[in-house]
Amino acid sequence: MRILGIDPGSRITGYGVIAVSGHRLGFVACGTIRTGQENDFSRRLLTIFQDLSEVIQAHRPEVAAVEDMFVDRNPRSALKLGQARGAAVVAALHNQLAVYDYPARLVKQSVAGYGQAEKGQVQQMVRTLLGLDAVPSKDAADALAVAICHAHHLAMHRVTAFRR
Repeated sequence: MRILGIDPGSRITGYGVIAVSGHRLGFVACGTIRTGQENDFSRRLLTIFQDLSEVIQAHRPEVAAVEDMFVDRNPRSALKLGQARGAAVVAALHNQLAVYDYPARLVKQSVAGYGQAEKGQVQQMVRTLLGLDAVPSKDAADALAVAICHAHHLAMHRVTAFRR
């Protein structure tokens, strides 16, 4: 199964695709969608939608896992982040992917073992878990971490279903 992880942002949206086979995780692709040069916010949202759609078409994930929003002190920033997240979710749904939401704390706990892990710790654990030669960028690592979190939760759901 291929999982697309998404770390939404209004200026930089991270994405990561992993392959899951049993308990094994494999790296497929990762990167960022940068919209910071665009002054028109609506155009940024369109870029997120279009570029994520291209990633989905290129790598054919079966599901998408998206980092859920945290409440920001700045309401304007929170609104923009929410809209960027919405553009990412709509891109996944438009491409017939099921979408799963995970709070940042659960993502960090799933990957680094600690819900308040620093970004550097998440990057290193993603590198280790996927056997990467180099550390991915912060946004790409966060997206890969969301995908890994979903993979871990899939495994737990299978065990729970088996026990019933």
